[in-house]
Amino acid sequence: MNLALPRRVLTRATATLALALAMATGTTGLLSGTEAHAQPVTDGSFSFSGDEGDWISGGQSYSYTASQDRLNVSANTDNGVVTLSVDGANGDWWTLNLAAPSGQALTPGTYTGATRYPFNEGTEPGLSLSGNGRGCNQLTGTFTVSAVEFGPQGYVKKLDAAFEQHCEGGTTAARGEVHVDNPAPPAELGLGLDIALAGTASSLNGKATFHGTVSCDKPVRVTVAGDVTQVKKRDLIRGSFSTTVSCTPGAPVAWTGTAVPTGSVPFQKGDVEVEGHATATDPDYDRPVTVGETVAVHLTRV
Repeated sequence: MNLALPRRVLTRATATLALALAMATGTTGLLSGTEAHAQPVTDGSFSFSGDEGDWISGGQSYSYTASQDRLNVSANTDNGVVTLSVDGANGDWWTLNLAAPSGQALTPGTYTGATRYPFNEGTEPGLSLSGNGRGCNQLTGTFTVSAVEFGPQGYVKKLDAAFEQHCEGGTTAARGEVHVDNPAPPAELGLGLDIALAGTASSLNGKATFHGTVSCDKPVRVTVAGDVTQVKKRDLIRGSFSTTVSCTPGAPVAWTGTAVPTGSVPFQKGDVEVEGHATATDPDYDRPVTVGETVAVHLTRV
């Protein structure tokens, strides 16, 4: 079977591979820091231009808007780095990184002495504009953040910033601006887990069955899992269970899970310890959310 890719995809993939290989050999490249799930820019723009001889811009001007092009933005988990990616309607693609010094959150102000992100160290801010198959090996620059507002999980509500970047110690520069104005961030996913204090131990196969409910404030698929421990005389009996249910807001949803003993001794009538947890992916932030509960469950024989 032959798979064909559009010319635009092939071009971008080839250019990205070239950047990665160049970075590995120390000539040029682009690295992306650890970031949250990128969200589309609802209202915003990105533009830059460069001096004659500037490697990134080629001395040209570029302009993109959220209404005509695809702009995505995200911050890392401590709000120290903001990343804007641009997928232009004309086939252009760019990435802009603005980073506060290590351990600091990005706040309004002017950041001087910036070096290439993500290789900036200590008190150095980080900066990187690359794309369309071009990137700086070494760079210096400055950027000013006029306004920035974050939500949970790397959500960027607002960003107004301007930057100036010089490649390879040169005097020529690329200069640009970014503006992002997104809606208020959605609330993070809330999960609840309840494990019933009564379960059953099967006299037929030695398995233990547990039940309870989960609750949520967004429609999600929830995985409920647990580790079970029982002590009977000199026997330590262990097992685990896992099940998945669909949860919708408004009312708790029932779940049932069955634990298989790991050894030859079956689960028996009496108390067991259940270490349970419920996990689901927040659809707004593409991050797993987990809640846990440890309870003593009394098993009756069936």
